[in-house]
Amino acid sequence: MAIPPVGAPPEVVAAINAANQIVTKPYIFGGGHRSFSSRGYDCSGAVSFALHGAGLVTSPLDSSDFMHWDLPGKGKWITVYTNPGHAFVMIAGLRFDTGFRDRMGRAHGAAPGSGPRWGGPRPTRGYHARHPFGL
Repeated sequence: MAIPPVGAPPEVVAAINAANQIVTKPYIFGGGHRSFSSRGYDCSGAVSFALHGAGLVTSPLDSSDFMHWDLPGKGKWITVYTNPGHAFVMIAGLRFDTGFRDRMGRAHGAAPGSGPRWGGPRPTRGYHARHPFGL
């Protein structure tokens, strides 16, 4: 579970609280795309769920959709990193992701495929950064 920082904008608090609701859910390919309510989530379904909780998306997006979502570049509070095959979000400096392995094969954060989890830093090379207006 992540704790919103004191003084964070309401959308940031809401996104973190929404993400916390699904951190125990399993990874399911396509999960969270037909409906925000799902028994499991894939990467972009999890990002969509968190952003929907903050009122920043009205329907689930896939990783390719996120490449054109809102504004290009890093945000102050929320940044979605996306490419055609994967998406994750940084919210108030915390990574919400379905996990990854580094070049040495070591798992970081949640083991890949285990489901949406909060994790540590992740390389962003090869990703497009997008952010919501004002955040």
